[in-house]
Amino acid sequence: MKYQFQSNPGQLSYKPSLFTDAIKTLISVNFAIFIFQSISSSEIIFFSNFGLVPKLVWSQLKIWQPFTYMFFHGDIWHVLINMFVLWMFGSELERAWGKKNFLRFYFITGVGSGLGTMLFGLQSTIPIVGASGAIYGVLLAYGVMFPNRTVYLYGIIPIKSIWFVIGIGVIAFFSSFNNFTNISHLTHLFGMIIGYLYLRRPVHFRSLWFSVFKKVLEYRIQNQEKEISRSVEIERDLNSILDKINREGFKSLTQEEEKRLYKNSKNLSKGKKKD
Repeated sequence: MKYQFQSNPGQLSYKPSLFTDAIKTLISVNFAIFIFQSISSSEIIFFSNFGLVPKLVWSQLKIWQPFTYMFFHGDIWHVLINMFVLWMFGSELERAWGKKNFLRFYFITGVGSGLGTMLFGLQSTIPIVGASGAIYGVLLAYGVMFPNRTVYLYGIIPIKSIWFVIGIGVIAFFSSFNNFTNISHLTHLFGMIIGYLYLRRPVHFRSLWFSVFKKVLEYRIQNQEKEISRSVEIERDLNSILDKINREGFKSLTQEEEKRLYKNSKNLSKGKKKD
């Protein structure tokens, strides 16, 4: 990749090394987890527990999933492409920002894009895996930080980085409306949006995470209250039918009351836990 410096190179702590510290750690962890999930042949178990399954995050409070989903990948090409792009574009960002600031940006865009995707599909049970949300955030940051650098599309076509970023952003936006694909383009789009907002105004990650967790917990409590209210209504209706049976006998019930008796009894038995 050819480029010209936008700023004085002497202002940057430039290390002539193949891998910067954060990039080396992230790539090593991602490949180690991919190798482990592959040799264990338990992708379904890993994806359902550590991938991002929106419905499980709020219904079973698997609040670690918006973080852990970034470290699991669908196949070898998925992890190879993500890690190559991370190394290619993230290394220079880490040199410019430092390890701590780069990792903060990486995880905020990765976790944030997962949470954004989750909010648009709260009932979804399809696991989302991969670091692509954070990777698209890195691409956005590279285009914003170094807009006039030249990258080569498909290794052939020269294009300025800012136009490259705008192009993949437009593709991600329109692709997010496609429901007939196994690629979560919405996650890519959120990664870029959150990356842009963060660069404009850095956020406090702890307060953001607390706010999201609070909203998820409130949503779950509301659902539980609805279930309790529904159970009370079913039990009240069932008791009224049983009282009628005690007074007038089973034959006095109408067909509708018999159906309600059967349905309510079945619903209440489902809601009770077995010892």
